[in-house]
Amino acid sequence: MIHLRPHHLLCLLTYVGKGYSPAFVAGYDRIVARLNAGEEIEIVEGPDDICAPIACNMSEHCHGSSVISRDALAAREVGRVLEQGISPGAKLVLGPERLATLRAAFAQGDVRTACRGCEWSDLCTQVARSGFSNVRLLS
Repeated sequence: MIHLRPHHLLCLLTYVGKGYSPAFVAGYDRIVARLNAGEEIEIVEGPDDICAPIACNMSEHCHGSSVISRDALAAREVGRVLEQGISPGAKLVLGPERLATLRAAFAQGDVRTACRGCEWSDLCTQVARSGFSNVRLLS
């Protein structure tokens, strides 16, 4: 089972292989491969499997209050779009239908409140505008 914090449900939609470090990208690629194989997600609070390569450093943003706030916003918006509660312990699979639903909402800006202030927001906007070309999480 893959453990994800709520805002990473949004990050996954536009992931094209860019990240904070080579180790971070390698770990992210392994998680995406598992998701592409249909592995289930469990929502967690705080640092998750994507954060793992950098979470050991307590000064990293994955421990900060802005990211905790980002998680709360993402949980609310993703939950509304998927019509499912997104809170610690919730489980889901991001199959083709759910990915299409989330990507459509992302492209329309319906689930982007959590993205405000994120250093990757411009890249994610470009990926969405390109029709999600070159994303690694398949739909």
